[in-house]
Amino acid sequence: MGCNFPVHLVTYVMSYFFWWIRQCLLTLTACFFLFFGISLFKAAYKLNDPFSFIMTVFASNLIILISATLLIGFVYRMYNVYKLKKDSPEIKDTDPEDKTTSLD
Repeated sequence: MGCNFPVHLVTYVMSYFFWWIRQCLLTLTACFFLFFGISLFKAAYKLNDPFSFIMTVFASNLIILISATLLIGFVYRMYNVYKLKKDSPEIKDTDPEDKTTSLD
């Protein structure tokens, strides 16, 4: 009874799957704040008070800068992992704690 899959392989696949989910969620969050910063920048031009205009423009530019930097970093990391995974050989379905070797 029980699972026939090697435990280390299932753990690897699940952690790899959740890593991609996490990266996609972080990328979507960075996109949200990037678009929020752009909309805040556009809304700043509708303000009548010069002090509020300047403060809103600087705040929106900071939001845009930080979210764009994070977005580029997340996409770059996902690209590198995808490229590394594509170029590496597939994981063998063996148990790393199995010390038996066949010399035949």
